Amino acid sequence: MSDKKKEPELGPTLKSLLKGRSLSMRKLSLLTGIDTATISRIANGKQQARPDHLQQFAVHLGVPTEQLFQAAGFDVGSRQSEQGSDIYASVESIKDVLLSSNLFDQQFTTELVSKELSKYEQYAMTEEGQRIIVDDFRTKVESVNGTGPFIDELRQLYELYCREDTTPEKRAIAGSALLYFILSADIIPDYVFPLGYLDDAIAVQIVTGRLSQTADKIEP
Repeated sequence: MSDKKKEPELGPTLKSLLKGRSLSMRKLSLLTGIDTATISRIANGKQQARPDHLQQFAVHLGVPTEQLFQAAGFDVGSRQSEQGSDIYASVESIKDVLLSSNLFDQQFTTELVSKELSKYEQYAMTEEGQRIIVDDFRTKVESVNGTGPFIDELRQLYELYCREDTTPEKRAIAGSALLYFILSADIIPDYVFPLGYLDDAIAVQIVTGRLSQTADKIEP
């Protein structure tokens, strides 16, 4: 399965958007924090844009993120047709696909996900956060047809979160991954396959890793 189209159109799309908004590449660089030379190489087809580049471009050019992912040649919206694929098996399988095409900056993505999880840890212990987890988790699982990556792990985290004997620290950690999943605050949109599952995968990996360092194991 290839996640790239044969003829990406990101370069011409970027140039058209810049012209239509009377923006120079230098100005876009100032807005996004992306080096002007990098923007120029992307616009001229000499460098492949990373997902974080595309998100920054979309925000500051005022277009849907999906539009730029499509223009860059990513497979958008094919999740349902790929449900039987072993790409869902683990975070490592997704990383392999991305690393092979130089699309994945692990440190950048992991840092962003970690920051989001830190925010959700506190929220998971509030009445509103608890209500969202208890009331909306199963609905969210049903919305992805109960399949997809890391659903089993997320179910285990949900059970851990709901157990009366779970310590506040562990409940907050488990709840952070559940809120990340439920609220769809993805660093990479879910509709971009397989990129859209990478940040969810990393979130689960970070949380289970932290929990594994404690004395108790996650049990369903």
